[in-house]
Amino acid sequence: MAATSTIMEATFSDEVTERAAKAVRLSAKRTREVFAADFGQPSALEKPPQPAIAPPEPSPYAQAQQANVASRIRNEYADVKELPAVLAQRQSNAQAGLAARRKKQRAEEQASDPQMAQMIAGVSARESRPQTNGTSTALTRINGTAGAKAPPNANGPTPQRNTPGTSLVRRDTVRHQKPEWHPPWKLFRVISGHLGWVRALAVEPGNQWFASGAGDRTIKIWDLASGTLKLTLTGHISCVRGLAVSPRHPYLFSCGEDKMVKCWDLETNKVIRHYHGHLSGVYTLSLHPTLDVLCTGGRDGVVRVWDMRTRSNIHVLSGHKQTVSSIVTQATDPQVISSSLDSTVRMYDLAAGKTMGVLTHHKKGVRALATHPTEYTFASASPGSIKQWLCPKGDFMQNFDGHNSIINSLAVNEDNVMFSGGDNGSVAFWDWKTGHRFQYEDSVAQPGSLDAEAGIMSSTFDLTGLRLITGEADKTIKVWRQDENATEETHPLDWRPTLGRQKF
Repeated sequence: MAATSTIMEATFSDEVTERAAKAVRLSAKRTREVFAADFGQPSALEKPPQPAIAPPEPSPYAQAQQANVASRIRNEYADVKELPAVLAQRQSNAQAGLAARRKKQRAEEQASDPQMAQMIAGVSARESRPQTNGTSTALTRINGTAGAKAPPNANGPTPQRNTPGTSLVRRDTVRHQKPEWHPPWKLFRVISGHLGWVRALAVEPGNQWFASGAGDRTIKIWDLASGTLKLTLTGHISCVRGLAVSPRHPYLFSCGEDKMVKCWDLETNKVIRHYHGHLSGVYTLSLHPTLDVLCTGGRDGVVRVWDMRTRSNIHVLSGHKQTVSSIVTQATDPQVISSSLDSTVRMYDLAAGKTMGVLTHHKKGVRALATHPTEYTFASASPGSIKQWLCPKGDFMQNFDGHNSIINSLAVNEDNVMFSGGDNGSVAFWDWKTGHRFQYEDSVAQPGSLDAEAGIMSSTFDLTGLRLITGEADKTIKVWRQDENATEETHPLDWRPTLGRQKF
């Protein structure tokens, strides 16, 4: 008996639900039939017939059409509504001569859409009213201002060949500068000795030796001519990431992932100063070329400026959101330039301790910076992209396209040769002036190392620019030089100019 009552209740509830849905559908249908004629058609916006005494206000539809036509006229014809005086006179003379030659008067032309023609005339009449609150921007001389300065195009069209603008003029064909021929570079020495990735390199100002820092926590001094080991410095407790040799003092500066910045006295080969302040690993450092100032940066996202002698922290240059990957310094503004994994490059005013400008063109983290030895330019590298900039404002100059890798290191010499080293072991050599890549190959990892250890971690040219030193992930230091036997006939320039250059 209970089961029968449950079935009956379920059947009753289904019928109620179906009746309610049917009633909703009927109500919606009736609503559409009643109100669709008023609000569902464009004709509903038309103004119904009004008595003669009613004010002549346009309908909402007419107002919308007038606004549409007015905006189109303003956008398309605002700049060419009034002709310069010379062209207007020439046009009137031509029309007068044509009317004199015509024997039979042409019938008055009528617009294909009289309503649209009337609307356009109304918009033109409304816009031609005298301005009371502003000044006219028409390129004609205003009545009553005979002594005023003539408009720029009073004597004909302004020549636009040498003036910047976005006018529709035919521009000159882009002619690309032919790159300078450079002899190819070849590997001629492999130096082994480190037990970790070689992450830092620095050449001594006398060009007699160079220093290398690696993941084995040591700093090694090598003879540049023979490649023999002269000295090993121990003191860091983590990977050494940055090295710099002072040109005016017998000092070697180093930084590492152990948060330490050390100053080594090269006469006693001992640490004489520590610079305390970084909150995390220090990844890069740079010595100012003319001041006794040291700049360091790392994972805490700031560039710290130290007085070399007193160890005081002069400035904390902030602004980066992520790890500071590279710092370069120069004698003129911007004296400090830093790159970061937040895909920006910042230029700093060293005297004020503030940011001069931020370059946001890169789409990925910027890992390397390099300044030209003689020019007032520098380059920055992010994965698959190298960009060249002009100081002091950081104006963009050109792209170096063609190195599709994570670029860890850049180096430039005085012969306008730029080197870029990739995380996959790829090396590229570029012409600095034109951005042409004249050599591209893979570095050979030493026997016994893994394929994953083919990577360029650091690089630098010696002071002559004739030797390139690279530190690699296979724990070796490789020295490159130009091929003496190469000529333009044996190694011709492979240059194919394109019609345009991608700017950003």
